Amino acid sequence: MNCLRVVTKTARYRSWLSALGSSGCAKRSHNLKVSSVRTSLRRTMATAMVKRLEGKTIVITGASSGIGWSTAKEFARTSPKNLKLIVAARRVGQLDRLAQEIKEEVGDGVKVLPVKLDVSNPEEVKSFIPCLPAEFQDIDILVNNAYDSGLVKGVAKSPDITAEDINIMFSTNTIGLINMTQAILPIFKKRDQGGRGDIINIGSIAGREAYPGGSVYCAAKAAVRSFSDALRKELIATRVRVIEIDPGQVETEFSIVRFYGDKSQADAVYSGCEPLTPDDIAEVIVFAAGRRENVVVADTMIFPNHQASPTLLHRQS
Repeated sequence: MNCLRVVTKTARYRSWLSALGSSGCAKRSHNLKVSSVRTSLRRTMATAMVKRLEGKTIVITGASSGIGWSTAKEFARTSPKNLKLIVAARRVGQLDRLAQEIKEEVGDGVKVLPVKLDVSNPEEVKSFIPCLPAEFQDIDILVNNAYDSGLVKGVAKSPDITAEDINIMFSTNTIGLINMTQAILPIFKKRDQGGRGDIINIGSIAGREAYPGGSVYCAAKAAVRSFSDALRKELIATRVRVIEIDPGQVETEFSIVRFYGDKSQADAVYSGCEPLTPDDIAEVIVFAAGRRENVVVADTMIFPNHQASPTLLHRQS
């Protein structure tokens, strides 16, 4: 209907321009009016997403840096007048800083609750909801970000992968994500039509295509993909949306963790490339959450321009 209005109004302006002749003044006036119509349409589209997100309570795990940090800010900027954000991670000092930056940028319309949480610890996840203030317990959206789209340790190959690294990668990337989902899904299922809410799982290209030196991490992320697919089918009779977003190369703390804090090795991963930024992924997350309830952006893979697979990248010399 909005497009029809634009066409109709533009046709009127053309008729008006024709009647007045082709003077420069008339042309300028015409251009201004058409520009005004286009601006009005853009505002209408933006307002629709704002209204859909308005009043929501959103949980974001792994929010102390990278994709989680950017996602919290993007939600706040998109719906700055009535939103509750629960930002969870192990580094609570970073979360406090995030809350302060959001307040400085958008004001008091967004309430931010920093919560210290290690998703790999089942007891912490179990007590997460009961320990929230009552006004934050009616959660609408869960963003399972799990330490910046995944915690990966090392590049060892079997049989040299340590038991500690195997445990960390599965407990964070897979088990933590599943436990968070199970903790919050009962809130969704109390709502009408079998349940309402969004589960947004941040996966990885590694869950679609395995590569040498990443076998355990790839397996952990493939499990996330299988869990998301099965969960979507299990919830088919509800209004709960299960959304998976799989980034390719993104510049975060991911590689620093992978190489046990060796920044020179981490920097080499991005050498000659222009990787995606956390903001790029955050925009897609908020876009998916801001669709009409009947629209499920079920599966999204995001590459930078120079990437075609986990191992196929064009590097400029």
